[in-house]
Amino acid sequence: VQLQASGGGLVQAGGSLRLSCAASGRAFSTYAMGWFRQAPGKEREFVSAITWSAGSTSYADSVKGRFTISRDNAKNTVYLQMNNLKPEDTAVYYCVAGPLMRSDKLYPYWGQGTQVTVSS
Repeated sequence: VQLQASGGGLVQAGGSLRLSCAASGRAFSTYAMGWFRQAPGKEREFVSAITWSAGSTSYADSVKGRFTISRDNAKNTVYLQMNNLKPEDTAVYYCVAGPLMRSDKLYPYWGQGTQVTVSS
C-alpha cells in the first residue's frame, strides 16, 4: 500500500481545510486508515482513525468536535475535514494504513506528510 497525502496549506484560525490521502493497492478497502501529526519539536501524535468499513472512528481529544474522518473505498481515498482550526493544529500531517484501527504508531504504512499551518 502506498499513500499520498494532499490538501495542506496556510489558513487563518477558525478556518477549515480538508486533507486527502489517496492509496494504491488492492488491500486499501480492507485496511483501517488514520492520520497522525507532528509539530516542530514535538512527538508525532495520533489525530484520528477509521475502520475499513467506516463503521467506527476514533479521535484525539484535542480534535473531537472539530475534525471529521471519512473514507471512500471506491476512490481509495481517506479524508480529514478540519474545521475551526487553531494555531496549535499547525503540524505536518501523515496518513497511515494498517489492518487494525489503533491510536499508537504501529501502522505498517505511512505516507509522506502534508504541512498544515494555522495563523493566529
